[in-house]
Amino acid sequence: MKNYFFGLLLFLNVSQGTAQNIQVNQDRLSLLIKDLSAFGKNEKGGSDRVAYSSHDIAARKFVVEKMKKLGLDVTVDFAGNIIAKKAGSSPVLKPIAFGSHIDEVPNGGDYDGPVGSMSAIEVVQTLIESKTMTQHPLEIIIFTNEEGGVVGSRALAGKLSPEALLTKSSSGLTQAEGVKAVGGDPERILEVKKAEGDYAAFLELHIEQGGNLEREGIQIGVVEGIVAIEWWQFTFKGFANHAGTTPMNMRKDPMLPAAKFILAVNETVKSYEGAQVGTVGKIEAFPGAGNVIPGEVTLNLELRDLSSEKIWEIYHVLAAKAQEFSDEYGIELSVNHQEVASKPALADPLIQKAIEQSATKLGLSTMYLPSGAGHDAQEMAGLAPMGMIFIPSKGGISHSPQEYSSPENIANGANVLLQTILRLDKELP
Repeated sequence: MKNYFFGLLLFLNVSQGTAQNIQVNQDRLSLLIKDLSAFGKNEKGGSDRVAYSSHDIAARKFVVEKMKKLGLDVTVDFAGNIIAKKAGSSPVLKPIAFGSHIDEVPNGGDYDGPVGSMSAIEVVQTLIESKTMTQHPLEIIIFTNEEGGVVGSRALAGKLSPEALLTKSSSGLTQAEGVKAVGGDPERILEVKKAEGDYAAFLELHIEQGGNLEREGIQIGVVEGIVAIEWWQFTFKGFANHAGTTPMNMRKDPMLPAAKFILAVNETVKSYEGAQVGTVGKIEAFPGAGNVIPGEVTLNLELRDLSSEKIWEIYHVLAAKAQEFSDEYGIELSVNHQEVASKPALADPLIQKAIEQSATKLGLSTMYLPSGAGHDAQEMAGLAPMGMIFIPSKGGISHSPQEYSSPENIANGANVLLQTILRLDKELP
């Protein structure tokens, strides 16, 4: 018996040592991403693989078949999430989960979502081929309809409301109809909810969707967290009148304080240290005629940052400026804080360190940065320690047919994902 345990220990040590040197097959991974891109490719070179569409359904079938050929236990839960499981050597440890999504925005690109999803499959195939057994079970999750409201991950987090299921998706189906179309069951969707601690960790590999890594010449981004997003509607109310007969000094034009406010958003947000961003992306003038001084102007303000406290600090400064500008022109001001778009989700420090160490061991350069876009990882952060790995996006372009990440960068990300999983497998309880 003593010799048996000594032999087993020796085997595990050798296996772990070998595992630290294994790498994904770059050509195979590139081909997998290319094959997936064929589902929904349009005449403009973009992808119309929106969630619940016939293209999405066909692509999901393709992905399921790929994972089943690897011998994985593949199921579709009541929310439509595709889940593939690989057993670990310990029957008591919680699974390390990783994955992303394969649905796209209308006329989208081939990399947002698919890079993380196909890399997850390639990582598991690499482990199987190298006969590497992790202690923790591994779980690939291909989430339902990320682009249309992170539906699958919200369901797992228990945050998908009945009202959300009634909203229309880009496919024209309601979320409930779409979930049913991809093999879920909207009437039982609440049953997929997971409890905090059901996963040992969650990891997501993703293209940056920004230009920071490419601009700095950095190969791997260690995500600090996913930013909070807050929205407000500012309404400037003046008096509509004839544009030709009303003298300039007798006008109550709400466009004037609105214009000064828009400039103040840019100046104020940039005056703070950090990576916060502020945007006025929508403005409406009523009645909206070229020969009428508007009586009312409404615009939206969006602020994003990892710190909710900083967001609200900036908002209060901007609200005071909006009131100052309104008073200057005799304009009434009202502000409506709209429903919170998303709360911040901070990456786990242990996982951040594991990502950085894995990249460094592979000879890859790293930088820490926030994610300015939302991801499924944001919802999963409420269930388990979360980490995200970014790879460079050419030109910072995303949600576009011009979206691109090189095969080398994708393989780098997949190898960091692989080595981070192996590192966490030893470090996590």
